[in-house]
Amino acid sequence: MSSIEIKKIGITKLNVDAIVNAANEGLWEGGGVCGAIFRDAGSAELTRACNAIGGCKTGNAVITPGFNLPAKYVIHAVGPRWAGGNNNEPQLLYSAYEQSLIMAKENGLHSIGFPLISAGIFGYPLEGAWRKAIQACNDFINNNPDYEIKIIFAVLDDKILSVGEDTLEEIVGGR
Repeated sequence: MSSIEIKKIGITKLNVDAIVNAANEGLWEGGGVCGAIFRDAGSAELTRACNAIGGCKTGNAVITPGFNLPAKYVIHAVGPRWAGGNNNEPQLLYSAYEQSLIMAKENGLHSIGFPLISAGIFGYPLEGAWRKAIQACNDFINNNPDYEIKIIFAVLDDKILSVGEDTLEEIVGGR
């Protein structure tokens, strides 16, 4: 049975089929979650794989091997930079999650770890970021009833965890 859960853990420690990198359009090594993923995967190898792809538009996702990570793959999803909410940010954020899950399904992956995309240096407001994240994941599960997937959100901050748990309960309930 498919599920969505939130754990207080570093994303690179998750033992899942794929983890999602909160990427930039150039697929360059960044800070925060992105930097941790590059470091733990092997910066040189992941940089070469990303350079071979050449980039990714906001709202889309691409896949690379996971190299030295417990996860077999890294799905690089580009969320929007927050600019007040009137530049399609909610739709682009939803799409980044949706495209990641489609990529997972296309590659036969049944467990995936997400960060809270766009909520760090891209400045997306916390509650709105959680709402789009959980809506997109819940919609994917509901629209793909014959495909089993375990979705884990990896967070490190107690406040982010608490807001996420409240949003998960509100949207999904006691599924």
